[in-house]
Amino acid sequence: MAESLPPFLTIKPRKAAYRPMAERVRDYRDVAVPREEAASREQASRCMDCFLPFCHWACPLGNHVPNWNKALAAGDWAEAYRQLQATNNLPEVTARICPAPCEAACVLNIAGEPVTIREDELAVIERAFEAGLVQPAPPRVRTGKAVAVIGSGPAGLACADQLNHAGHRVTVFERDDKIGGLLRYGIPDFKLEKRMLDRRLALLEAEGITFAPGTAVGEAYTVEALRKNFDAVCLAIGARVPRELPVEGHTLAGIYPAMTYLAQSNRRVAGERIPAKARIDAQGRCVVVIGGGDTGADCVGTAHRQGARRVTQLEILPRPPEQRAPTDVWPNYPQILRTSTSHEEGGQREWAVQTTRFLGRAGRVRALEAVRVEWVPPAGQTRPAPRELPGTAFTIETDLVLLAMGFVGAERHPLLEALGVRSDARGAIQTDEHYMTAIPGIFSAGDARRGQSLVVWAIAEGRRAAHYLDAHLMGSSALPLL
Repeated sequence: MAESLPPFLTIKPRKAAYRPMAERVRDYRDVAVPREEAASREQASRCMDCFLPFCHWACPLGNHVPNWNKALAAGDWAEAYRQLQATNNLPEVTARICPAPCEAACVLNIAGEPVTIREDELAVIERAFEAGLVQPAPPRVRTGKAVAVIGSGPAGLACADQLNHAGHRVTVFERDDKIGGLLRYGIPDFKLEKRMLDRRLALLEAEGITFAPGTAVGEAYTVEALRKNFDAVCLAIGARVPRELPVEGHTLAGIYPAMTYLAQSNRRVAGERIPAKARIDAQGRCVVVIGGGDTGADCVGTAHRQGARRVTQLEILPRPPEQRAPTDVWPNYPQILRTSTSHEEGGQREWAVQTTRFLGRAGRVRALEAVRVEWVPPAGQTRPAPRELPGTAFTIETDLVLLAMGFVGAERHPLLEALGVRSDARGAIQTDEHYMTAIPGIFSAGDARRGQSLVVWAIAEGRRAAHYLDAHLMGSSALPLL
């Protein structure tokens, strides 16, 4: 009798399903539709359990993808969860917002049909919560050491979680009035509902972590108190300084950094009242988003939900190809065109466009002028740069501009100055290979140290910093580096 074909040859990949566009643009709930159990198990069965799992290699966390896919396919949810949480402190977050470099590196992606790793991950963690598999597990023994983690984004939370499991008393300081950092104020609810974050925070608190929101370390909470009360510190303050666009008219009213807009929107969705004069609202406006990355896409989706009259997104880089270029080889993350759920909801995308100036009336932006560019290496150089194409200048009417062009580093606020922590030319906090700054006992992790990057990288940074910080306090560490 002939052997049956393996599932990856007989079962087609089934990507995430989304709520109808006409429905989802009316609210801020998750755009995705949960996948039923049978489909999750079937999709997980497509994993080939490779001898050399490139998915594992591509993930900054080194997630045990084949292991938890195998358990999921067998219906062993407890084992799937055990494998998943072994390397990831926030799987409910990465399963929703990570761009999944693991899928790009899946061997099946050579044929363009990778395992649906991110959706499988989401199935595992949500089933684990539903089945009561996720329970507080405070450490049995405390070391007597106290650690301060400053910043409550993904790097800070991952670092705090690891250090708490090592037995240290951990306090997480956050200057905003709620814990979560980028996860709470930078990512719209239609991608990450905040009840998912609050569920995780309640678990961390039950395990013994102390949260101190609304506390600006270096200001109201002095550096002297920090040094007195804690044996070590991890700076996970992110990279919040936005890249500016210093062209004529950039100071006009109606031009905002993307994160200012997104944070305020998230506060409004959470029920906070924003004074009318301070409100940034896209309702009835012609919105231009400058920057083609994920943050720009989040602005597009938010503007749709606020009732924008028109949304245009500008990107200075050329339009990526639909398929991998010959030089863009597997298993590297492909540089191809990506269309998010926000783009599917409407709006116009323009590529290879450079904004040259903003035009205003009565102190408020009313239009912008731009020109199309081509990317060519300047004379004597090999790296391409934008060059204006003569005769391509054009004007776009706009009364709300959102700058989503990335970030240039951590703020140089009083805390860093008081600690004597140095930054490099990119604005990132300088550390050695063990994540420690030049000040003994002061560590850093996440975007503040690495520069702006993915949430999955922030979690990985937090875990690694925790390992080295633990070793600094105890002489050695049993915490994993991955």
